[in-house]
Amino acid sequence: MDAGINVRGLRKAFGEVVAVDDLNLTVRRGEIVGLVGPDGAGKTTTMRMLCGIMRPDAGEVLVAGRDVARDPESVKPHLGYLSQRFSLYGDLTVAENIAFFADLFEVPRAELRERRAELLRITRMEPFTDRLAEALSGGMRQKLALMCTLVHRPEVLLLDEPTTGVDPLSRRDFWRLLHGLPAEGVTLLISTPYMDEAARCDRVGFMLRGRLAACDTPAALRKQVAGELFSMVCRPQDEARRLLERHPAVQRVTVFGDRLHVQAAEGTRREELMETVRHGGVEVTSAEPTEPGLEDAFVALAGAEIEHGS
Repeated sequence: MDAGINVRGLRKAFGEVVAVDDLNLTVRRGEIVGLVGPDGAGKTTTMRMLCGIMRPDAGEVLVAGRDVARDPESVKPHLGYLSQRFSLYGDLTVAENIAFFADLFEVPRAELRERRAELLRITRMEPFTDRLAEALSGGMRQKLALMCTLVHRPEVLLLDEPTTGVDPLSRRDFWRLLHGLPAEGVTLLISTPYMDEAARCDRVGFMLRGRLAACDTPAALRKQVAGELFSMVCRPQDEARRLLERHPAVQRVTVFGDRLHVQAAEGTRREELMETVRHGGVEVTSAEPTEPGLEDAFVALAGAEIEHGS
């Protein structure tokens, strides 16, 4: 397999706390793989080891064919890393920030002119080349950060929750840019707290307690939700959840805003669930079968991991 990223047996501990535990992950060249999981799952620690900022306690890390653990300097010309707090220089303009990072990566001046024009075009940032970075909106700052990360044409791009706090429209534009990169041969590994972003990836890995609990296509992960799934709107919601969790056929009840997603055994009918909560004095506004989303898949996976004590 032609891999942009190949990780085997990766481990990192901080004292008695194991942040990453025997992690195995392969990302093919030109593939977009997303990492999701709760806070403390090990996503950022994994990213930092992949880009050579942090040395692993054990395991093999190959990025763009280079051994990061043994020679982290060798991978830097081939890697782009966008952290949660990417350091732009607020007192420099958009053009000056791009030039600064180009100098760091020793991009030739002649090549920089062409590359800068290309990046400004695809990000639609041409009108803002002379604007100070500190005067940009949150979404525009992230576009500038991405341009600075891409200026040296990296083979592998690591993005650690790059759109956190960015408005939905800017997040959509950001992902439009990302989806164009695999055509240029770029491999992407991105961690995200947003399930709608994870659904845009070729494959999604769910991290829990430093391990990769599952990694597959979004469609395949959704199919792992067993049994019947119902979306219910009830008032009061807390009482409805308590009553449903006591039903012998119900495996899991999860709150999604004003709705309850109720995972139940195969063959369970919505009428019996409605009767259960109504008998307890709860009003049922709606109760319909629903297709599982990634949220449902990851809630089920997390529950299974906890139940098995792994």
